[in-house]
Amino acid sequence: MKATLFAALLLSPSAAVLATDTKPNILVILADDLGYGDVHCNNPERGKIPTPNIDKLATQGMRFIDGHSSSGVCSPSRYTLLTGRYHWRTRLQRSIVGVFGEPLIASDRMTIGTLAKQQGYRTACIGKWHLGWDWPVTKEQRPLLAPLKQPSDEARTARRKGGAVATEQQIAAWRDIFSKPIAGGPSTRGFDLYFGTDIPNWPPFCFIENDRTLGIPTEFLPPEYMAKNQASNQGPALKDWKLEGILPALGDRTIKFIDESMAKKEPFLIYMPLTSPHTPLAVNPEWKDKSKLNLFADFVMETDAVVGRVLDALEKSGAADNTLVVFTADNGCAPYIGVEDLEKMGHYPSGPLRGYKADAWEGGHRVPFMVRWPGKVKAGTVCNQLVYQADLMRTFADVFEVKLPDTAGEDSFSLMPLLKGEDKPIRENAVSASIGGTPALRSGSWKYIPAPGSGGWGKGGDQSQPVQLYNLADDLGESKNLAAAMPEKVAEMKALLEKLITDGRSTPGAQQKNDVEVVRYPREASARPKARKASACK
Repeated sequence: MKATLFAALLLSPSAAVLATDTKPNILVILADDLGYGDVHCNNPERGKIPTPNIDKLATQGMRFIDGHSSSGVCSPSRYTLLTGRYHWRTRLQRSIVGVFGEPLIASDRMTIGTLAKQQGYRTACIGKWHLGWDWPVTKEQRPLLAPLKQPSDEARTARRKGGAVATEQQIAAWRDIFSKPIAGGPSTRGFDLYFGTDIPNWPPFCFIENDRTLGIPTEFLPPEYMAKNQASNQGPALKDWKLEGILPALGDRTIKFIDESMAKKEPFLIYMPLTSPHTPLAVNPEWKDKSKLNLFADFVMETDAVVGRVLDALEKSGAADNTLVVFTADNGCAPYIGVEDLEKMGHYPSGPLRGYKADAWEGGHRVPFMVRWPGKVKAGTVCNQLVYQADLMRTFADVFEVKLPDTAGEDSFSLMPLLKGEDKPIRENAVSASIGGTPALRSGSWKYIPAPGSGGWGKGGDQSQPVQLYNLADDLGESKNLAAAMPEKVAEMKALLEKLITDGRSTPGAQQKNDVEVVRYPREASARPKARKASACK
């Protein structure tokens, strides 16, 4: 009996995986500001940017065409992916974590990293964190992190010649700040290793490894890096810091971690939040003009190449057949990178969707989403069920065959039934939000937005209608607002949104508390938050 069972096991497609290692490695690659239609396999008719490596990954696994981030901007989406919990249950109900901001993920909150560590995994976060740290900065030192509003005569003269110049007082403060460990970062939120730039277009302009900067900043980033979709906030930088070196370094460190883990024969989970193709559009020379479109399109191609390098490294290390790979993006393409020009040239970064980054419309948060797991997920499959980045938490718990506590993954549903080939909904609803906090509620094919416009940077919408209701089954472009014609459906969607808020969770389990009072929509005009400048998120 045992011999027969073992023989049958060896003949199965996943025999190599099952017979040698029951703990699959996990690699989550999160692109930054990559639109749904920027990946060619999602947008073959109106996409002009070649993405051969990402496309190949899709053909080797399952591609989801209704996959979503929790927000049209980055920090909230990252929170939800890592915790399996809606970001709007926290203090961050609009906008992003600010420059030198405090940690958004509570110290006792489970992440996919802590979940994996509990199962004996070696874990790494390599790339853009943008979820806050406990920066060792005093109240008196904080103003010294930016160009002084009233600089000295010497600094004023130097600025006229070539940009902001750090004073001796500033350099001394930076030496004190950046020689200390930085608490509250990835290494305290479930990851054995962190390597990245935190936010590539914001200070400090240097790499951070675990809880230390690699070097001490001594100058302000040169002015040539403060224009044309490069860096957007001036601050402390290493001497001769080059933005172009960031993306290749992330690829190098990820490959190094894979090789080290394989040498140690330890299962690994890597969360690789890329810094691209978000600004800075720091394209390396070999990729400039490759797309024949614009610099953003070149950067998409360079990003695709880095993804290819990492996947090739998995193959060479022998880890590929036993690694679950997820590729997705934090939100849609940013409109300020030349979207209008791209559309004129025949490339539509949102594909058939309405809106872009920051919007509650689909283009803000419907993103590339694919999973490859050899021997487990059938190659070349496409799934049209509603899925969400929050679902990674419970999916990984199922992979590890463990049950999440009621205080973790409150909005996470397992993808496992879909990955096994079932074609039934795993979740009935989902909530994404715009940069301004406007929620977009999905219930089946119905979508409800309790606001008259995009809630973000997108223009348009009938301002006379206070809410929007769409049936995406026959109106994917959100062109026909049915709210006025279907008041009962609007009331039903409003009640559902309220229930999801008050329950503190959308999954079965004990009721949970939100961290703060959740803002309700539609909002009174006098209560609406002031619009945040677009440059803050570039």
